[in-house]
Amino acid sequence: MTPEQLQSIAFRWFENFNTKELEKLLSLYDDDAEHYSPKLKVNQPQTNGLIQGKNDLKTWWQDAFERLPSLHYKVLSLTANGDRVFMEYIRQVENEQDILVAEVLEVRDGKIISSRVYHG
Repeated sequence: MTPEQLQSIAFRWFENFNTKELEKLLSLYDDDAEHYSPKLKVNQPQTNGLIQGKNDLKTWWQDAFERLPSLHYKVLSLTANGDRVFMEYIRQVENEQDILVAEVLEVRDGKIISSRVYHG
């Protein structure tokens, strides 16, 4: 994929996340995609921070959207090369301190197959 195509996926990811359009967000992912997040490790310790598959992704994000209705990501930068998009953004939630986040999306055949979140 071209860097422009990869960035397009990332921009749609942010748009769907911030508007809480869960089905559109999930449509960007491969059925067996993996997702790692430090927040998962805290909120669902049994996962050790890693979930796999659209059903687990849906459950995770649906819970986050319900618990944190003001959750919003503010894009700082996107860098795409090869089969990855490196995203930097600020996680914003009302009455919580902003968190600087880096996330890597790995894309194959137009679908996200892996995402890894890192908190600054």
